[in-house]
Amino acid sequence: MTSSIPKNRSFLALCILLLFAGCEPKIEGSGPRLYVFDCGSIKFEDISHFGFSNDQTEVRELFVPCYLIEHDKGRLLWDSGLPLSVVGKGEITVRPGIEQSYKRSLIQQLNEMDIQPEMVNFIALSHMHSDHVGAAKEFKQATLLIQQPEFEAAFTNVADYPVFDFSVYKELENNKRQILNGDFDIFGDGSVMILNAPGHTPGHQVLLLRLKNYGPLLLSGDLYHFVKSRELKAIPTFNVDAAQTLESMEKIEGIIASEKATLWIEHNLVLAKTLNLAPAFYD
Repeated sequence: MTSSIPKNRSFLALCILLLFAGCEPKIEGSGPRLYVFDCGSIKFEDISHFGFSNDQTEVRELFVPCYLIEHDKGRLLWDSGLPLSVVGKGEITVRPGIEQSYKRSLIQQLNEMDIQPEMVNFIALSHMHSDHVGAAKEFKQATLLIQQPEFEAAFTNVADYPVFDFSVYKELENNKRQILNGDFDIFGDGSVMILNAPGHTPGHQVLLLRLKNYGPLLLSGDLYHFVKSRELKAIPTFNVDAAQTLESMEKIEGIIASEKATLWIEHNLVLAKTLNLAPAFYD
């Protein structure tokens, strides 16, 4: 792990900002719809490993979301929640000081909308930690969209990354996949964009949605875990690369500014309590 910050970080961020500025696409049709699902929660006794001290925030719980994006050209699942083995078991101690709970599985919630896993065309995970890949194995027909470094870490060199639990997502090896090397326009019209944002993991990524009514929206992945993380630019001790994390923060903050976008910190429990969950949607 490196903690040095490249001198050209600001220059790179400026290049990204200029790339997005003045290039707002014209979204045809009704535009994408975003559905939000409650896919569990995680409670911590100690949050100091997230890069700041316990007395800097009173928050000790993380919301675990899943998202479905419907587009004229197909459906995308973004993040898939806690492992399905947690569902319906109350609060489970997964290690000392950490508890997980998950009331209704993503699969059940989708079924209630008459959506079966085989009806999802693409699956993209912000990264391969177990609280983001829990139901991914159920989407066998979906094409996996994953950054090259993340694929190598999670599948080829998984023994070198103990934070990845291969047993939770190993079936994804059999999915069709599209290996990415940077930002990617999923449907070709600029309305649903994967943004490469490494540092938390080797191929961590963020999702940009350009919604007609809500406006531009970024789903953070684990670029930030808490509101305080963003305020302090805090880097968790378990991030794989501190310098990359800071570069990704600067890139994403530049896009937020240029797009006048809203950022949803995915794990933000306070935000989660204000969101309209599926079958309601944002468009």
